[in-house]
Amino acid sequence: MKILVLSGQSDKHNVQHALSLGAADFIAKPCDPQLLKARLDHHLMILEAELQGPEEATSGIELLGESPAMDALRSQIARFADTPFPVLIEGESGTGKELVAQLLHEQSERAAAPFVSVNCAAFTPELLEAQLFGHAKGAFTGATNAKAGFFEDAGEGTLLLDEVGEFPLALQPKLLRVLENGEYYRVGETRPRQAQARVIAATNRDLLEEIRNGSFRHDLYHRLSVLTIDVPPLRERGNDSLLLMEHFRALYAEKVPPFVLDDQAAERWSRYTFPGNVRELRNIVIRLGAKYPGAHIGLTELEAEFDSQSQIDGDSVKQLTAGGFRLDEILSSWEQRYIEAALKLADGNLSEAARLLGVNRTTLYSKIQRLKGGDAADV
Repeated sequence: MKILVLSGQSDKHNVQHALSLGAADFIAKPCDPQLLKARLDHHLMILEAELQGPEEATSGIELLGESPAMDALRSQIARFADTPFPVLIEGESGTGKELVAQLLHEQSERAAAPFVSVNCAAFTPELLEAQLFGHAKGAFTGATNAKAGFFEDAGEGTLLLDEVGEFPLALQPKLLRVLENGEYYRVGETRPRQAQARVIAATNRDLLEEIRNGSFRHDLYHRLSVLTIDVPPLRERGNDSLLLMEHFRALYAEKVPPFVLDDQAAERWSRYTFPGNVRELRNIVIRLGAKYPGAHIGLTELEAEFDSQSQIDGDSVKQLTAGGFRLDEILSSWEQRYIEAALKLADGNLSEAARLLGVNRTTLYSKIQRLKGGDAADV
């Protein structure tokens, strides 16, 4: 489903934030009907390309990336694929957790059996129980026929419980029973049934925190996490963002002439941290292709597509993850640099330097003493 936002609240921050959350486009009100029609037509064309193009976005269930993090992920999938145990896939939104689950299924002996995915956040507790386990005829209002649930549909294949952190607390004991002995009941039946499917769960939540909050059972967590896979965010994947851009740009080339980033834009692309991960990257490629088909794109056009409200500076991320980071030392270093620059501009006059820095003379004097560890007059 493509979501286009039509809103009068069209300042830059709202537009960029909506796009980073997954909107395909943002159209400001008031809007000319012909412009709206053109934008809708274009997104229908993009949707057709996605559904009928030579390749699906998953590239035939393939994990794209040449970074060490992706090599490690592929190796872990290969090791876990053919085991019968549950796997818990953890990772930020948009990193490709469902794709990892599909690969676990495709590389296992269950590959010929069904792969069934259910989003646990998409149903009310009552409806989720009926969807998972099935129901008998007349079990509730509207149940005019008996119906099999996802466990039965999966057969001896794989059942993915996506967004398992949203699994209703009241229903968790029934899921735990299935994981312990394979036993479950259709809603409205008293005869137990036996599940054969392998269970894989995925979440972008910290389940240990959910346990502390009382919204997730500790025993269920341990049943689900016999094996765990942590899918790396895009900011930890080096130059994979450029490789993915090339992939998605080529994927839609049949319908939209590929754009080209100039040197500045390409360098900025490699530094952007993509808080929405691969999903955000893919949406940005689609938007750039829609707005600038076949064109050269500069830094200004590219920056307009980034989410200014959720960006993390790439250099800051590298410093934080390198180890040995000390915030006090960094702040002191910056403070000293500005003080020294102000004193130089003011030819050593403390009052003028304090004016340039926006502090009073006494405060500046104290800071100089603290930073230099001596007499401020020596600075």
